[in-house]
Amino acid sequence: MIFESLEASVPCEGCGGVAEWHGVQALVDDSLRWDTEVSCRTCGHALAVCGGELPASLRERMLGEHGRTVLRLGAPVRRVVVMRVLRKTLGVGLAEAGDVLDRVLAGRYGATLPETELLARRLRSAGVEAEAVGPASDEFGTPQGSPLL
Repeated sequence: MIFESLEASVPCEGCGGVAEWHGVQALVDDSLRWDTEVSCRTCGHALAVCGGELPASLRERMLGEHGRTVLRLGAPVRRVVVMRVLRKTLGVGLAEAGDVLDRVLAGRYGATLPETELLARRLRSAGVEAEAVGPASDEFGTPQGSPLL
């Protein structure tokens, strides 16, 4: 599983104290998943919400904390196949898919690691050499914050 996560301290709905909030965007099989959990050590209040979509504001925060993961394509690039995958995965029209492809080829298309890895997997399934390249990695080459389990 590939994921990136966020954490924050939030007011507890149970006692008003300080609770810990965790949000995780994960690539599970062939889909993205956004799960959140809040827990309070003081009163034991806990709440988990699973399977939603990552809100835009939290996505921007995640990109700020983890950096953007870039999609790299191997040569030669089969534009028609890549655009077909981009259109289907991103839910965009032909012109927007062309714009995204131009940004990918220029090294300027970046998203969260789970989002980029989903695109890379779908492209590889379509016969296109594709790789999600994170902004930082540890000494073993594993993107930080997103271990492969």
